[in-house]
Amino acid sequence: MNIEVDIKADTRRRVAEIAKRTGLSESEIIAEALEQGHSLEWQERFADKVAAGLKAADSGEFASAADVE
Repeated sequence: MNIEVDIKADTRRRVAEIAKRTGLSESEIIAEALEQGHSLEWQERFADKVAAGLKAADSGEFASAADVE
């Protein structure tokens, strides 16, 4: 089903940015908000935490080899 909704420019920008950061489509971002109750703010914070975790893992700060085993 396709639904057309008018949203503010700032909200469109935020949806586009979240989509870019997460690799999801803009439709998936909006569906996540509607179906799971994950607001744009929640999704932005989640993307921030994932990015921080990946950065820590890339710099060896995430877990030692012993911790992983």
